[in-house]
Amino acid sequence: MNTNPTPQSSAAAAQRLNDAIKRLRARLRAESGQHAIGLTTTQLSVLASVVREGPVTAARLAVLEHVSAQSIAQSLAVLKAAGLVNSQPDPADGRKKLMSPDPSATDLVDKLLAGRADFLTRAIDRLVAPDEREDLDKAIELLERLASADLDQEPTGDGGGSGGTR
Repeated sequence: MNTNPTPQSSAAAAQRLNDAIKRLRARLRAESGQHAIGLTTTQLSVLASVVREGPVTAARLAVLEHVSAQSIAQSLAVLKAAGLVNSQPDPADGRKKLMSPDPSATDLVDKLLAGRADFLTRAIDRLVAPDEREDLDKAIELLERLASADLDQEPTGDGGGSGGTR
């Protein structure tokens, strides 16, 4: 029996995964109260990176967020105007600015993340049977692998892909 996936089955799985992720992200935004804050998903993602990484340069944020410098500049302008992010000269290179979160930004990000985690915890407890928890762990591992995939690298042959063993 051939266990290698066809391009059509991979494409169908990719579309189902994309649709499921979009629905889950929308649900997490709604459940966390993100809609009421008035910031876009991109702006909140940049804010979370500043909270997590700060003080940090705009160039580093662009790399972390996988967006252009112009996109980061636009998001930072909104976050600065809202008083959520502060900038100061980089002591190592005065030409650069370091972005730091305002304490209110840390509280906001913590609140949003807690809301998302609370929803997911309740959903898992209610919808995932105890005998499905191992499947959930495997699904999370696969999602983490997909999220960190570097498709520009040559495959290593370490069995991390679709091998056909099951």
